[in-house]
Amino acid sequence: MEIIYKESFVNRLENQLDYIAQDSPSASKKFRKELINRIKKIPKNPYSYRKSIYFDDTLLHDLIFKGYTVGF
Repeated sequence: MEIIYKESFVNRLENQLDYIAQDSPSASKKFRKELINRIKKIPKNPYSYRKSIYFDDTLLHDLIFKGYTVGF
């Protein structure tokens, strides 16, 4: 499995990081680093994540990270 970051994901992530950085730039950097590290682990065990509740497709899964959902 290869991770491909869609433009919509990158844009939403940047917006969220900007919002977090308004309060704490270091928290924004930490959030980004931790999220990317979690995403990088997906290919090793993609079925350990829950099936997507947003789509009726058993091949789609959700990574839940600090209240945010990343679909893959």
